[in-house]
Order: sequence, then structure tokens, then C-alpha cells
Amino acid sequence: MSNDFKTFFEQMQSTLADNAHAGRVRFTSDSHQVEGVRSTVRLRNFELVVDEPPALSGTDQGPNPVELILAALGTCQEITYRFYADKMDIPLHGVAVTVKGSLDLRGFFAVDDEVRPGYKEIEAEVRIDSPASAEDIARLVEEVERHCPVLDCLSRGVPVKSKVAHRDASGVRTAVA
Repeated sequence: MSNDFKTFFEQMQSTLADNAHAGRVRFTSDSHQVEGVRSTVRLRNFELVVDEPPALSGTDQGPNPVELILAALGTCQEITYRFYADKMDIPLHGVAVTVKGSLDLRGFFAVDDEVRPGYKEIEAEVRIDSPASAEDIARLVEEVERHCPVLDCLSRGVPVKSKVAHRDASGVRTAVA
């Protein structure tokens, strides 16, 4: 168990209790379609390639967007388990998460308007390596499920506000929506 995470967690709690404004952060993702359905994404100082598999007209040079949702959930769960286990003094030797999502392509390809284009179901299997009691692990799971940011976004939804700009043949940009 790392006391660094516990100390950091407690310092953050203290700072945020004293100054709620300090807890407001904003993350940004900038993406640009490169070719076909392949895009590059910039996240802080990281660049990532997003693409579709050949079966979906891609070149398989990176994960697709819906796979990234699964990866975001799994890794966010792992991070949240680490922070909360340390905060709660629950020994955690390791945590691994497998996330699977069921999607019906008829929604994306507009075959059936009754079928949603996104995941209809997401399942996560968490494997915890810990000598802690079943009761302690149950308390840990409860805290993680209450505080995991990506789980919260997926299970409770988040309003999305889109702005669309159009650049015409003469190079003039206009707002569309």
C-alpha cells in the first residue's frame, strides 16, 4: 500500500474542503480526421490514433471511439480503486478490469430508428488482489462505484453541448448549430 496516494488523497480533500473552486478542472480533447475514418487525437501532451477495424471500413491503426469508452471505464475504475483502497487502509496488491460493451450497428447505420447507436449494455468485471476481508472489499467497491468519474458519466449521463462551424469553398466559416 502506498502512503503517497493516501497522503495525496487527504491533502486534496483538505484543499477542496477549504476551496471548492480549486476542484473545478477542465480537460480537453482535440481530434482531427486524417484519412478515411482514422483520426489523431491530442490529449495534453499525448497523441493517439483512433481508427476503425477493417470490418468497419478502417485501417485498424488504433482503437475505435467506442473501445476507448470501455478503456476509459476500466482504467478509471483501477485508479479509483487505488486511491480509495489507500485512503481506507485496505491493502491492494493489484486490480484489473475487463470491460465489454454490446452495440447494435443497426443504430449507427440508420437501419432501425428504434435501435440506439451507442452501447445498449456495458459489463465490467473487476478482479481485486488483496488479503483484505470480504467486508472491507465490499466497502471499497461501494466507494469506488460512488466516486468513479467515468462510471458516473456513463451511468448517469452528461449533457453534451455541440457547436458546429462550417467552412465553405471560399474559406468562410459560419456557425451551423
